[in-house]
Amino acid sequence: MISIKLTNKQSVLYRLIPGCFALLLLSGCSPLNTALDDPAEQLPLTDTDASAAVNDDISDIDPFEINFDDYPLPENIWDRVRNGFTLTDETENPRLTAEINWYASHNNYLDRVSERAEPFLYFILNEAEKRNLPTELALLPIVESAFQPFAYSHGRAAGIWQFIPSTGRIYGLKQNWWYDGRRDIYASTQAALKYLENLNREFKGDWLHALAAYNSGSGTVRKAIAINKRRGKPTDFWHLNLPKETQAYVPKLLALKRIINNPEAYDISLRCIVDEPYFAQVDVNSQIDLAMAADLADIDLETLYQLNPGYNRWATDPHGPHKLLLPLENIEQFNENLAQIPAAERIKWKRHKIKPGETLSHIADRYALSVKDIKRVNNLRSNSISQGKHLIIPVSSKKLSDYNLTAYQRKKTLQNIRRKGDRVVHIVQPGDSFWEISRHYNVNTKDLARWNGMAVRDPLRAGQKLIIWTKKSSSPVSTNASLGGNIIRPISYRVRNGDSLYRIAQRFNVGINDLQKWNVIKGNFLKPGQLLKLYVDITNQAEG
Repeated sequence: MISIKLTNKQSVLYRLIPGCFALLLLSGCSPLNTALDDPAEQLPLTDTDASAAVNDDISDIDPFEINFDDYPLPENIWDRVRNGFTLTDETENPRLTAEINWYASHNNYLDRVSERAEPFLYFILNEAEKRNLPTELALLPIVESAFQPFAYSHGRAAGIWQFIPSTGRIYGLKQNWWYDGRRDIYASTQAALKYLENLNREFKGDWLHALAAYNSGSGTVRKAIAINKRRGKPTDFWHLNLPKETQAYVPKLLALKRIINNPEAYDISLRCIVDEPYFAQVDVNSQIDLAMAADLADIDLETLYQLNPGYNRWATDPHGPHKLLLPLENIEQFNENLAQIPAAERIKWKRHKIKPGETLSHIADRYALSVKDIKRVNNLRSNSISQGKHLIIPVSSKKLSDYNLTAYQRKKTLQNIRRKGDRVVHIVQPGDSFWEISRHYNVNTKDLARWNGMAVRDPLRAGQKLIIWTKKSSSPVSTNASLGGNIIRPISYRVRNGDSLYRIAQRFNVGINDLQKWNVIKGNFLKPGQLLKLYVDITNQAEG
């Protein structure tokens, strides 16, 4: 979670003015719009705050004699959001009523979403206002992603604005191994608002049609309009036959508008968000290790990733962008520290001696790099490398596990979540697909993708590890290595030309009868491409 710090003056006021009154003044929020169940939790006083108050010599100040004109208080951003509302929503359609009722009964959800939105909402609202767009659009990331920067949907949509890969590329959002512009807060916001402007023009100023098209594609909406025209039916959003998700999508945004416009009417308390910028963009002008950047800015690495979720790895993309969003209060310090470090020293380098049997893929996996980047750095024209030669490798300044919000670490965390059933590690074989693997393990394809932080349409690569949760069985799966026992793990194996039950049993040190029982095989017949399930002692297995 990104923390918002109080200024010294605000800390002073907090101490002088007791209880909720101080919080209301500091946030610019009205009592009806503010959740104040635990004021101390929302704006905690630290020892530093107390010291600042003492240093400001306030012990003899009477709080009731303070001239508040000397302490201008920030406005509440929700007021500015409301002032820019322009979408029409006079309808009392049951779909809209259902969404209003859901939000009205889930105040805790709105609190969580508002907390995630807090660092970003000022920027998004500003960008919408610059384009003279309805400020309801600043709420769209709530509907799309609940303001989760690392959101990834089953339809391959990523980021707070949920761009799919193709639309992202159309709107200039770079996507590669190092970086995904769909998750870049700054770039994706610019792209999303431009996309919405274009959709609004396409649908001749009908924002509900434009919003529906943002969700399901303009072709889908145009087709629904054309069908209604042929049948002599109304063509407004509420009468169109659109996908189920789209039918709920627009009402969700309009429901949010209703509640934010008049929270008291729905017994909702909105989290106060100060109408002030939290971050600004800094151009580093070179590749930089993100742990080094965090140290230079004096912020923790998790905060840096939360503000810059577009970076997939431990550093910025070698070819850019090299722009970082940083808290305003840390930018001056960051720039001063950065100026003392030459561009060539913002990434560490290591000489790697090529070992027998190593390939570029092995080396790339070891250092969390792409094969393409190792070749580029070392001026290699092919994947051929020689034992005993050396490669120059860019390396992270900290352990890779310390970069816990990289794409790899996020996936690893997700795969380690304990779920129902037996945990199976499936090693992807050439030709594997989500459909085929799900059939083999009798699981749902969407569940299989979700367990591994993927979408069903994502490509699979040979050697990739997938975690599968199968129904409980009597399979011999144990993890008693710490007690001196063996580690038995389920694996999958694709039958190759020339394989036999005997050869496979010998290779994995299992019994032929077990192979037949685990895979319901009658006789000895196998066919190339067939997928087998095995339970092997991985403590004694050699790689291969």
